[in-house]
Amino acid sequence: MRSNKTTRRDFIRRAAGVSAGAIGFPYFVPSAALGMADQTGANKRIVVGCIGVGGQGSAIMKALMDMPDTQIVAVCDVDQGIHKSSTGRMQGRNVAKKVVEDYYAAKKNLPAYKGCDTYDDFRKLLARKDIDAVTVCTPDHWHGLISIAAAKAGKHIYCEKPLVNTIAEGRAVCDAVKKYKRILQTGSHERSNPKVRFACELVRNGRLGKIHTVRINLPMSDGHHKQVMTWTDPQPEMSVPEGFDYNFWLGPNPKAYYTEKRCHFWWRFILATGGGEMTDRGAHIIDIAQLGLGTDNTGPIELVAKGERNKTGLFDTFMNFGFGCRYANGVRMIGTNDEPRGLKFEGDKGSIFIHIHGGKLEAEPASLLEEKIGAFETHLGRTENHRRQFIECVKSRKTPFAPAEVGHRTATICHLLNIAMITESTLKWDPVAEKITNNEAANRMLARTMRAPWHL
Repeated sequence: MRSNKTTRRDFIRRAAGVSAGAIGFPYFVPSAALGMADQTGANKRIVVGCIGVGGQGSAIMKALMDMPDTQIVAVCDVDQGIHKSSTGRMQGRNVAKKVVEDYYAAKKNLPAYKGCDTYDDFRKLLARKDIDAVTVCTPDHWHGLISIAAAKAGKHIYCEKPLVNTIAEGRAVCDAVKKYKRILQTGSHERSNPKVRFACELVRNGRLGKIHTVRINLPMSDGHHKQVMTWTDPQPEMSVPEGFDYNFWLGPNPKAYYTEKRCHFWWRFILATGGGEMTDRGAHIIDIAQLGLGTDNTGPIELVAKGERNKTGLFDTFMNFGFGCRYANGVRMIGTNDEPRGLKFEGDKGSIFIHIHGGKLEAEPASLLEEKIGAFETHLGRTENHRRQFIECVKSRKTPFAPAEVGHRTATICHLLNIAMITESTLKWDPVAEKITNNEAANRMLARTMRAPWHL
């Protein structure tokens, strides 16, 4: 990517084909080196590398770093961390390295502790044989490529939501995780909230009666939403900051001039790199609807959506919208920009509203919240927290609460709703074939917006 002679297609092909070849790094001896790749001991320390250590990536890194049976040994980011980003934060690999080393120095009482390496290329990190697991907290357009490469390299994966930026990539990630027998936890942490899981147990066990409607509230009232709606002028072309590999950041996307608001944080409001609020908080809320309906391995069969977006400027995701989805069993999912943020399950015997974030519950009748789930009813399980469960599943090889298939199916709904808004049409969707069946123009557009599945 640093040479003009290297095409983006070549880069993608090589990234998808990365292997876990040996590179001369000092390392812990992993279980794989002892012929125990699928027999991780319950007491084994999980060695972690973090790919993408900006805002959310840094938060995930700190959460894992604070666990007694993990150790962060490497961080990777295309931003060295010399300058403040457009959000006013100092972030990047050097900043993350200092956070890690300061933490372990204090914990181990070793003021001179230096045990965290930095990389500007995720392939170098993946080639380290001592690393058991990685976090993928890059912008969305990199999620699929890095997750597939990580699975091929034998790493377990915690990938932020939405799992991918295209539907084809999602299926390819699922195939790679299955083929290489890796654990993947999608960062849909709201579904691990015990209150959320209890609410979904009430739904799944019939306490609300027959469910007929799920209402999704995705308000666009936050300060950053309002800012984006006013940014209708072209963003100015700027010099790339020192220490930031912008060409690598673009990755599989076409070349585009650098401007600071294309990158850190604001990328989520550009369709080439994110999906707007539909894939941001929408991925959390729709994910819980999928859990409550018991449709984690499928999705709606019909979707319609209308929305408004900036007509000019850099930001082209939908900022105001409404949508409707119909499942094969007749349940309808209706989305608006209404407050408060969350979702409501409605049945013929009652309803329950789940607030995002925090999981506060409101029910009608209120007595629903006093219900007990019987021993022989559907139980959805509990976990200490979403990130902790990832580590436990790496050790036990049990399926986490948000595996690749779950993350893929939720992201699929979000992407289809965006496509329905772009095409201004009702889409009939075959969740088995993963194909739009009634609109060839939409399917052609889908093919253009989805990069082809990678050879695994």
